[in-house]
Amino acid sequence: MYDRLTQSDIDKMQKEIEYRKITLRKELLEDVKETRAHGDLSENFEYHAAKKAKNQNESRIRYLERMIKTAQIVEDTTKDDEVGMNNQVTVLFEEDGTMETYKIVTTVRGDSLHNLISIESPLGKALLRHKEGERVEVKVNDTYSYYVVIQKIENTKDDADDRIRSY
Repeated sequence: MYDRLTQSDIDKMQKEIEYRKITLRKELLEDVKETRAHGDLSENFEYHAAKKAKNQNESRIRYLERMIKTAQIVEDTTKDDEVGMNNQVTVLFEEDGTMETYKIVTTVRGDSLHNLISIESPLGKALLRHKEGERVEVKVNDTYSYYVVIQKIENTKDDADDRIRSY
């Protein structure tokens, strides 16, 4: 399966890879060398922790490189009056009358606890390219769906502090 990413997501991932390879890798290797010198490796917790941190960094680099290699690039531009990538959308849930505000993001940035909704999620898919005031059906599966009404769309810039989540 290909992850749908914007060019901005890929750029952020490449910056993280560069930091991890150039800066963090050297620091972690130095930590391993230093803790190895402390003596008996079988009882040296610091050595094992340093090796684990080094291995986690290498794993993260491989993960990000694989994500970039297999990414499907999606456009993050839409009309000003439509729901698109990086827009904040306030919706009214018809079932219970509650209103929520979400930001529409790519899969790797999705975080429902912080109201970052992926374009792959049922709600994200349903909202894309719709306009303020429209009633939209959100299909969860073949037997269940619900309706939301788009109350407000705010065009937001792609925040630099939005992190690519790790698995």
